[in-house]
Formats: sequence, C-alpha cells, structure tokens
Amino acid sequence: MSTHLDQVVLITGGARGIGAETAKALAARGARVVLTDLDRAALDETVAAIGADNALGVVADVCDLAAMEAAVAAAVERFGRLDAAIANAGIASYGSVLNTDPAVFQRVMDINVMGVFHTSRAALPALIESKGYLLVVSSLAAFAAAPGLSAYNASKAGAEHFANAVRLEVAHQGVTVGCAHMSWIDTPLVQDAKADLPAFRELLTKLPYPLGKTTDVESCVNAFVKGVEKRQRHVYCPGWVRGIGLNRNVVNSAAGAIPILRHVPRLLPQMDAQVAALGRATSARNLANDASDAAVVDNKE
Repeated sequence: MSTHLDQVVLITGGARGIGAETAKALAARGARVVLTDLDRAALDETVAAIGADNALGVVADVCDLAAMEAAVAAAVERFGRLDAAIANAGIASYGSVLNTDPAVFQRVMDINVMGVFHTSRAALPALIESKGYLLVVSSLAAFAAAPGLSAYNASKAGAEHFANAVRLEVAHQGVTVGCAHMSWIDTPLVQDAKADLPAFRELLTKLPYPLGKTTDVESCVNAFVKGVEKRQRHVYCPGWVRGIGLNRNVVNSAAGAIPILRHVPRLLPQMDAQVAALGRATSARNLANDASDAAVVDNKE
C-alpha cells in the first residue's frame, strides 16, 4: 500500500467499529475523513483520536437524505472536495420471520438499503466532480443466508445489487463503484449479537466451514483501505469470501442447505425465545442510537 493518500473520504457509521478504524487508517495515510453517525459522543472520540485537522464528525441519520446532503456539503466546505464515500452504516435484527418485530425489520431495511441509497444520492454529485470512488458495504450474508437473520440477509443482498446498478449508471461520468463483502467481523454488531443470543453463538459453530468464522477488524480495515486506494470493483475479507460469492448458487441450493437445516428445528426456537426474553429484536446499542436520533429530530422541531 502507498504511504500517502491525498483524498477526502466520507464514511457513514464512522463512530466505531469498521468505520472508525478505517477512518483512522486512511487518515494515517494522509487522507482527510468526514465521519457520520448518530452517536455524538463516540463520533467526537473518534475525531479526537484522528485529529481535528484531518477529521470532521457530522451527526446524521443515513435514513434522512437531507441530513446526508448536508454532511456532504460540510465535507466539501471543510476540505474542498470529496474523492470517495464508503456507505458503511448498518445494523442487524434478531429472530425468525414469524416472530421478529416488524418495526425493527423495517429499521434494518431503512438503514442498510435506504441508507446506502441516501449516502450514494448525496455523495454522487461531488464524486462525479472529482471522478471519485463509491464503496457500498454489503456482506457475506448477501451470498449465504442464515436463519434468524432474514432482514440482514435481504438488506445486504439489496445493497450488493444496488451497487451493481449504480456502477452502470455512473461509469461514463468517471465514478468507480465498489462493493465490499466481509464474513463475520469482530465489531460491535457481531459482539452484541453474540452477547445477546447464545443460540446465535452456537449457530456460528454449525455453519459449514468457513462460513462461521469471525475475522479481526484490522484485516477488514486493510481490505477497505486497499479498496479505496485501488478503486477496487470488489473488496473481500477474508479472501475466501470471493469463493463463496462465485459459488453462491451451490451454497443456496437444496444440497447446500442440508448442513444447517438439521440444526434449525432446535436453534431457531431457542433464538426466538432468547429474543423474547430480551424484550428487543436488535441490540441495546441500536435502540440507544434510535433514541438519540429521535432527540435530534425533536430538537429540530
């Protein structure tokens, strides 16, 4: 990798996890980063860790197009241009289709699909101006479905195909579009699911190898940084995820489903019971962020 990256990069979901660590790594290579998130305290902490000269934090909900347009405008005003955008913000929900909270399912789709649209819609005019790069963050979940995670699976498949479509639309305007697919990464999203749901932890051990493996954040960050530097069409982490993508029809075939189907009758009811006992179908962190978002809206009105 090069040691200096003279680019301005917007990252959604930039307060923690992959977003925050990618921002730090890009800034260490010379990039200026603009981070959006709902968690003001975590956002401020990440900006402070990078340094205010090279980082700007903007509290913005990816579900709000006007907020994302304002974030892009703030990036251009502060740093003069926008060279790359990483549509990274995402959440997950828990439970079977028959038992999950419909409102939480909708929230996952709003953030993981509509959030990608809003981020792209807001950033593309500036990216067209700079002939820049858009990286849409999908997941291994777009290739291989898991019971109890239907909203996440559907949203990440949607994000991938959105990237495929927008790539065709903006190629002639000089914008390169990439799509990132990662396995389970040791981020707050995965940590929260493991902590909340023993059935989820066991499910990971039952998935055919290597689908249940959890990868460290540093490996994912390195893949993202390389993706931005090389304007890659595909970003995979770890590398074996590419093989799953190339063989997704086999993974999702009747034969491919056999290894997990034998465990569903036992594990899925356990997951639903654990979700019911929690009294929520997503992480406590997501609910706190939603409360923060509501407070921001209330303050505007």
